[in-house]
Amino acid sequence: MARNVVLVGFSGAGKTTIGRELALRLGFEFVDLDAAIEEKYHATIPHIFQKYGESVFRQCEYQTLKEILEGQGMMIAAGGGTPANQDAMQLMNAHAVTVYIDLPEEILVQRLKNSKKERPLTVSLTEEQLTAYVHERLRKRLPFYRMAQLTVSENEVGIEHLKRLLEPLITK
Repeated sequence: MARNVVLVGFSGAGKTTIGRELALRLGFEFVDLDAAIEEKYHATIPHIFQKYGESVFRQCEYQTLKEILEGQGMMIAAGGGTPANQDAMQLMNAHAVTVYIDLPEEILVQRLKNSKKERPLTVSLTEEQLTAYVHERLRKRLPFYRMAQLTVSENEVGIEHLKRLLEPLITK
């Protein structure tokens, strides 16, 4: 059976969009980690953050990730903060091929600003605050993102290119 693939990167990098299409092309099952958490805990991500705080959310996220990684042939879109949570990056590297989608800060800020998805950590920020938030969080998360086995930049995120990069790695 094929190895799992986990897409990591900052919020707004396109992990879910890319993952869904890539899963179709590779014949994988697609799992959005946030959606899996919502299904497992019967609550939305914003609700979990609001009612229990980020630390409880991160515990739920880690446990859900561990369970998903027990399967095979899964294309997983991780949350933006997932790699920096406990030893999640090591766990993902042990059970999957990890791919960091590396986009410039300016693109991430624009995508988050225009996002229709409610993101608990950025929902009430002005553009100036959002820019500062992305800069600071990206700086803290970058060492974890860089632990990914593959890194693709904005001009390399084409589905066919990613498929060609991954095919030899997922059948080992």
